[in-house]
Amino acid sequence: MLRIRRELVDEIVAHARRDHPDEACGVIAGPEGSDSPERFIPMLNAARSPTFYEFDSGDLLKLYREMAANDEVPVVIYHSHTATEAYPSRTDANIAAEPDAHYVLVSTRDPEVHEFRSYRIVDAEITEEPVEIVD
Repeated sequence: MLRIRRELVDEIVAHARRDHPDEACGVIAGPEGSDSPERFIPMLNAARSPTFYEFDSGDLLKLYREMAANDEVPVVIYHSHTATEAYPSRTDANIAAEPDAHYVLVSTRDPEVHEFRSYRIVDAEITEEPVEIVD
């Protein structure tokens, strides 16, 4: 189960809406071993695509060095889908490289309502998990 603060959900959704019609992506880091998302880190979709996301390799290297220096890990890795439901594509599953992370997807296909879902992805195997949003 992903337990996440409402303000972090709001940040993810706002980022997804800002970048629409392109997919948005980012990370929420947290203390190593805590499974607690704490620090919101919006990233640039280097692909600048409405159907695919890709972290810039230089930005990603910088992020991982920063997290290591702060004893943090990527607790949540998020991205948006702009025209489909919030469910990982086969490509999403194949590039998921953090087996302990929660993979959050937000669908922005409806301009009024968003869909927010979380998954565990291990060896390209997708398992949806409940999300508890706390104030």
